[in-house]
Amino acid sequence: MSAPQLSSVLTCPECGRAKVELMPTGACPFFYECEDCKTVLRPKASDCCVFCSYGSVWCPPVQIPANGSGCRC
Repeated sequence: MSAPQLSSVLTCPECGRAKVELMPTGACPFFYECEDCKTVLRPKASDCCVFCSYGSVWCPPVQIPANGSGCRC
């Protein structure tokens, strides 16, 4: 099993600003404020965090599921 990718490009759905962010390995961020338009992003209903909803890479817990169960959040 390979190590999870820890950087992701978050793209704001309101203004389109894209920024590379480092993903934490111990928690899934539920909120993210866009630096340009100040919109507070929240995960879509089916996602565990903002990286899974608006990022170029899923969060580390989804990349390496615990016992094949998906996100550990």
